[in-house]
Amino acid sequence: MDEHLHEHHEHLHQHTNTKDVLNRLSRAIGHLESVKRMVEDGRDCSDVLIQLAAVRAALGSTSRIILKDHLEHCIVHAVESNDQTAIEELEHAIDKLIQ
Repeated sequence: MDEHLHEHHEHLHQHTNTKDVLNRLSRAIGHLESVKRMVEDGRDCSDVLIQLAAVRAALGSTSRIILKDHLEHCIVHAVESNDQTAIEELEHAIDKLIQ
């Protein structure tokens, strides 16, 4: 489990899924590199779009893991300590994520 202090909040955060997140990000990077090569090689647009969908799916699943971890640890702590700023920051992050 990795731990760090949040920049804006003085509570210790434990990343319970760091290895899984890093593995998923590596897969997404691999898919994106493949997309780049496909475009460079002039591959069919449909194939490129399918590969881009794989990138988006990989990032979406990674985002869900990070969000779940954040809710279970940081936001629980924020609610317990009446930290409205942390909740507002989560709302802002979710808005950015689902745009």
